[in-house]
Amino acid sequence: MRIAICDDDALIREQLQKYIRTYFEKSCVKCPEITCFSDGEALLSDKGEKDILFLDIEMPGINGIYVGNELKRKYKNIIIFVVTSYPEYLDDAMRFQVFRYLSKPLDVQRFFRNMKDAMNLYNAITVKVPIETRQGVHTLLASSIIMVEAFGRKVIVHSTIRDFESVHNMQYFLELLPKNCFFQTHRSFIVNFEHVTDFDHTLVHMAGGLFSAYLTKRKYSAFKEAYLLYLESTR
Repeated sequence: MRIAICDDDALIREQLQKYIRTYFEKSCVKCPEITCFSDGEALLSDKGEKDILFLDIEMPGINGIYVGNELKRKYKNIIIFVVTSYPEYLDDAMRFQVFRYLSKPLDVQRFFRNMKDAMNLYNAITVKVPIETRQGVHTLLASSIIMVEAFGRKVIVHSTIRDFESVHNMQYFLELLPKNCFFQTHRSFIVNFEHVTDFDHTLVHMAGGLFSAYLTKRKYSAFKEAYLLYLESTR
């Protein structure tokens, strides 16, 4: 993982570095690489990967709106925090799917809460899942799994790549898949929130309508709540 900070204010850059290191220290996890930039030009010219970005909007030269749009095009899964004193830029920032908005001066407790959500999302995007079939073991990103379906005695993993017939049962996948992104809507279906198109009281439509999963009436409220929480965490 690589975390980038782009802000023309040296004090903010130092404060964010301190908060990030403290967060990982409290989580008992090794702190990833943190790279700082004082302007948008320097950030855009950097060739390294960027997983999480703390981005100021009002900077000399290229502003953060332009920078955010460019980086979102280049790194589809980048998690961007907008850090600014100017709330009037929020609407523009939301257009490139900013993850969260942090206002200056920074509140440390709010920072920690939002950082936890960002790490949950990052782990869901990057976690790899072994799919064992009779032919061998295939490793997939959890985010590429659309849903898991029990069909008779078979368990089929539908993914964006292709379908896999697993040798494992549904309980295996319930324990394996990230719980903040996957939900068992019916005894025969586990769905990935990322691929939900729409749903009603009986069906969840996935991947633009290519797949459908049953949704039991007793699970409807819990599913809706969990799905809305997932959407909130990805904003």
